[in-house]
Amino acid sequence: MTATTQQPTAPARTTTAPERTGARTPEAAELIGGARERIDALDDRIIGLVQERMAVSAVIQEARIGSGGRRVNLSREMEVLAHYRDALGKPGTALAMTLLELCRGRV
Repeated sequence: MTATTQQPTAPARTTTAPERTGARTPEAAELIGGARERIDALDDRIIGLVQERMAVSAVIQEARIGSGGRRVNLSREMEVLAHYRDALGKPGTALAMTLLELCRGRV
């Protein structure tokens, strides 16, 4: 039988809401906590929409390739980039590029 040495563990430290949020008052911490819950829910919806977009894009690519076309339609991608740029400014272009890469892979 082999003896094992257990390392002492530090007691679990609980953090207060102001510590978790960076807020200076309990009221602000509560507001931030609620807003973060909304952001987490929005992020989950966004992820779901991106996954749905990826699936639709795969159908389009499959149909295009199956008909003898190319996997990527650059004029359509330029439309998507312009749409995001017009709606969100320069960062929108970067977001659209990321979405396009997720949906079709690197070109």
